[in-house]
Amino acid sequence: MSDQQPDVDVVVVGAGIAGLYLLYRLREMGMSAVAFETGDDVGGTWYWNRYPGARCDVQSIDYSYSWDAELDETWEWSERYATQPEILRYVNHVADKHDLRRHITFETRVDGAAWNDDTELWTVATDDGQQTTCRYYVMATGCLSSMKDPDIAGTGTFEGDVYFTGRWPHEGVDFTGKRVGVIGTGSSAIQSIPIIASQASELTVFQRTPNFSLPAHNGPVRPADRAAIDADRAAYRQLAKYSSAGVPRELSEESALTVSEERRQERFEEAWEEGTIFSMTGAFMDLLVDRTANEYAAEFVRNKIRSIVDDPTTAEALCPTTYPLGTKRLCLDTNYYATFNEPHVTLVDLFANPISSITPAGIDVVDGDGATSYEFDALVYATGFDAMTGAIVRVDIAGRNGVQLKEKWAEGPKTYLGLMSHDFPNLFMVTGPQSPSVLSNMAVSIEQHVDWICDTLDHLRDHDQRVIEPTQEAEDGWVAHANDFADMTLFPEANSWYMGANVPGKARVVLPYLGGVDRYRRICDAVVDGDYVGFARSGPSGEHVDTGVICRLQPDVMVMLEMMAELDLPPMESMPAPDARAFSEAMGAASPPGPEVGDVIDATLPGADGNDLDYRLYRPATPGPHPITLYFHGGGWVIGNATSDDALCRDLCNNSGSIIISVDYRHGPEAKFPAAHHDAYAALAWVAEHADELGGNGELAVAGWSAGANLAAHVAQRTRDEGGPSLAGQVLLTPVTDCAEQRQSYTDNGEGYVLTKNLMDYFLDNYIDEADRTDPIASPLRASNLAGLAPAMIVTCEFDPLRDEGDAYAAALREAGVDVEHVQAHGQIHTSVPAVGAMVTSATYREQMAAALRGFFGASVAV
Repeated sequence: MSDQQPDVDVVVVGAGIAGLYLLYRLREMGMSAVAFETGDDVGGTWYWNRYPGARCDVQSIDYSYSWDAELDETWEWSERYATQPEILRYVNHVADKHDLRRHITFETRVDGAAWNDDTELWTVATDDGQQTTCRYYVMATGCLSSMKDPDIAGTGTFEGDVYFTGRWPHEGVDFTGKRVGVIGTGSSAIQSIPIIASQASELTVFQRTPNFSLPAHNGPVRPADRAAIDADRAAYRQLAKYSSAGVPRELSEESALTVSEERRQERFEEAWEEGTIFSMTGAFMDLLVDRTANEYAAEFVRNKIRSIVDDPTTAEALCPTTYPLGTKRLCLDTNYYATFNEPHVTLVDLFANPISSITPAGIDVVDGDGATSYEFDALVYATGFDAMTGAIVRVDIAGRNGVQLKEKWAEGPKTYLGLMSHDFPNLFMVTGPQSPSVLSNMAVSIEQHVDWICDTLDHLRDHDQRVIEPTQEAEDGWVAHANDFADMTLFPEANSWYMGANVPGKARVVLPYLGGVDRYRRICDAVVDGDYVGFARSGPSGEHVDTGVICRLQPDVMVMLEMMAELDLPPMESMPAPDARAFSEAMGAASPPGPEVGDVIDATLPGADGNDLDYRLYRPATPGPHPITLYFHGGGWVIGNATSDDALCRDLCNNSGSIIISVDYRHGPEAKFPAAHHDAYAALAWVAEHADELGGNGELAVAGWSAGANLAAHVAQRTRDEGGPSLAGQVLLTPVTDCAEQRQSYTDNGEGYVLTKNLMDYFLDNYIDEADRTDPIASPLRASNLAGLAPAMIVTCEFDPLRDEGDAYAAALREAGVDVEHVQAHGQIHTSVPAVGAMVTSATYREQMAAALRGFFGASVAV
């Protein structure tokens, strides 16, 4: 540890919205800081992006600082969506009001930064040949500040005027009387094309991929929007911080799949008229996760385009069809589509007629076996940015042992919280990849990151620590969590800059965090509240390493648990058994239905005591006869019935190609142990005897969930011991295998994951006396002989109290020579795998269960 003092405490790269707030906070904390800015003034993206029509696509009252209460109350925005000049005036006003320019070195580009382990300092090199040492290094370069160079043959050969929307001349451009070609139809093109068209004598737009755009309905700030913030400004800003996108708005609880066509059209019309980038994708809860739901919205917008654009061919070319709506950033426009009705405006569809080359006179496109040449006086490249990572890796950043950030990120960014990266101590990124950033109101996300960074620096100082760095485990966990969220959405289906797909050679991964501003903020707060979970810190006071991993739950499981917590439901263990059953049935009625199957039959079979047991038979749509899987429902031997796991049984039926017979059994406390176990074996014997008339082909397996898996395990042992019906296999989903011992997973997962320790105790107490819990009938793990059992597929869930006994049973079967497939479901809880239609991330485990059944039955299965 060195006592060498840095030139400044903090170096900030960038003097835009983020850089200015950082400088303000750091000065208020008494820390020395300098910002390096490539431009000759403040503004960041609003300094560089001066193309005609440039506006923010978040309403001005939302896209503004909240940390300066006086400014927030006194600044009046002239329009709903402020223009670039007005936003730049606002940023300049902030810099002047707080005297921030004195901390900024303008017209200076940062070329590199290197960490020194001995001095625990960064050395930052700038293009003027100077070097500055600092303790902390913050990249506040913005997500859309690194312009993407055009990847078109002949670029640079055009002899006319050339302009880039990302580096527009500060003095402006007059296109009056000129022939203009615009390459690209992203946000900057959609904003600029109507204005360029109003000046040019001819405008030709070259479009590779059309974009969805909504009317901005710009004008003065709407009275209702103004009233919402004026009523209680502090409360409004707080709502924004804990909203999904950084803008207060009600989240839809409706599914586009379940409402009437009339209701769908009504909601889409409302979204169209609202004119915000969040309105259409927020019209229904499932538009960004379900392809069918999304297609309803996409077709609505396409029909709007067709109604606006007169020429049918042009209209169809402007209609996006190759990706889901919202998976590329939605655009807001003023008369964009109507511009193509002007006689001097032409659209060239590059999908049909790709550019062959830029030429000295203009652009040549492929036209059949030949080419068509377009001549221009000016070309405008609206070809986008190397988003989110480009401005960061463009700087040569070397961390521990010379590790290069651009090399570490070659296959996609690896961060913890989008704020830091392992092997790069004291390097912070504002709105970095794997944070909400571009999927949010950036003003809110910027403030949250700046506050988190500055509060962290304050914490380090107060605790006599100098260095902070995420652990490899924490980073790996966050990358997995961010990817898990992305994988349950439609975003990966689009070749968008959200995916890095617009930059040749760039790794194709979802760059922003899709969990929402509110959830992300709570996660960041939880990291701090847990004493910086997943961070290593060191300094004169010593070293502290937290090896924890945040967000180990799968995203949809996390969301489901949050929703349940909001409902504040009474604990089931507080209810008498009849009330618990009614409660369980009511909850089940609200669950999504399972898929259609070939046939469903409800009937009864005799139980062990001679009384009827209800069963439901699910038959595949494929020609029979079929193998049969006898299924036992979950519910702790106390709740549930033959239809309570209906969706899972349907799913297994379709994907396994077998008949599923879900049979009920007697429950405690009315019928205590071993009643359910005896009923389960009686059902197996009856099904085997009647297999032909049930449509079976003679092959039989058993399956079950939870207590039902306990019954399945029992009958597999009993049929071996008694020479009963031959089983092809057994599928045990989160089984109870030892009623007598509660292992470590009861402690690790005993609270907060639906099946709790207390609930499991309730089930056991209602069904089986403590003295009977070591009986191998109730606890199949305790059987003296596990050899010779049918092949088994066992699924255990990471956050399940029953995890460890399920793991132990799989190990014991394998040790006894049984063929076992053991699947450990990452991030899942006891109730998530059976939740067909509700839990996307558990679908892979359901498919594995069905595949195991197909494997048991072999060639006799058709799916």
